[in-house]
Amino acid sequence: MVSPPGLPANSLLQVLFLGLSAFAPASCAQFQLHVPSGLDRVLAVEGDEVVLPAWYTFQGEAASARPWEILTLMWFLEQEGEDLKQVLAHINGATTSQDGASLVYPMPSRNVSLRLQGLQEKDSGSYRCSVNVQDKQGTSRGHSSKTLKLDVWVPPAPPSCHLLGTPRLGTNVTLSCKSPRSKPAALYQWERLHPSVEVFFAPVLDAISGFLSLRNLSSSMSGVYVCKASNRVGSASCNVTLEVSTGPGAAVVAGAVVGTLVGLGLLAGLVLLYQRQGKVPDEVANDIKEDATAPRTLPWPKGSDTISKNGTLSSVTSSPALRPPHGPSRLGASTPTRSLGWVSPSALSRKGAVPVMVPAQNQAGSLV
Repeated sequence: MVSPPGLPANSLLQVLFLGLSAFAPASCAQFQLHVPSGLDRVLAVEGDEVVLPAWYTFQGEAASARPWEILTLMWFLEQEGEDLKQVLAHINGATTSQDGASLVYPMPSRNVSLRLQGLQEKDSGSYRCSVNVQDKQGTSRGHSSKTLKLDVWVPPAPPSCHLLGTPRLGTNVTLSCKSPRSKPAALYQWERLHPSVEVFFAPVLDAISGFLSLRNLSSSMSGVYVCKASNRVGSASCNVTLEVSTGPGAAVVAGAVVGTLVGLGLLAGLVLLYQRQGKVPDEVANDIKEDATAPRTLPWPKGSDTISKNGTLSSVTSSPALRPPHGPSRLGASTPTRSLGWVSPSALSRKGAVPVMVPAQNQAGSLV
């Protein structure tokens, strides 16, 4: 605020007004500054206007200002932790003020009420009215000050509604509601509109924090939930729609898919391991069969006679019982392709043949 020409600083003005009361003559006792009886606090709503009433009188004189009165008037704002602020000043017939501040009645007047318009929360505080009256000779006729406390309240700003949690059948969720600005602090109330109206109270509702706890959800708990934030000067609301899902949640589905994949992977690993373990014995057996030499069939000469070492004739009949079996031979066995001569028993043994005892004949042809 810009001070009028010649207006001293705030600190000097306070000293001036406090000093005037000390030097005022005894006749000044007839001077009185008034505020409404019992009114020490004025409540107002942000955005509105308010009047801080104040007036002065001289005992035994008319209520209206007299031509000889020279008024010096100042309104100050005191806020905790802040410097003193000058709101309005009327000195030597000139009035200056901050934006939104004005006198209710034009001067000269003994009613020095202050009007404040377009109130904001920051306008809250203690307003001090200081009045000094002099006559034309410069003699002080009276000085006094009064204080009125102004409290600007703020209606709740539109709150925000949120759903915390996943609304599935049998689970728990929380509905939150919070207004970003409210003075005094807002209280919260939740109610469900559809499909049927239901109002909630403690303990499921925390009216101070705005939380509504819904436990063990069922399909019947679905609907539109409305939160109302309110204080002594106003209210605002928001809503959220709750739809309780009866199917498995995304986390459950994801867990089932992962579990299935892991199970399939383990099963495939077990199959491969089993096949690997079953293949080793088969390969070893096949190697043994391929490397082993089967006993050879004794190569019997067809229709031939063999002369024994001692000169005796050993005849071997070529009967079917002594003939080698026809058809494909066993693995590793060789089929005789020509008649063989004498083969010693040791050689036959090395070849894998079984020795056969043949009865000898004497020279006469009889069996020995």
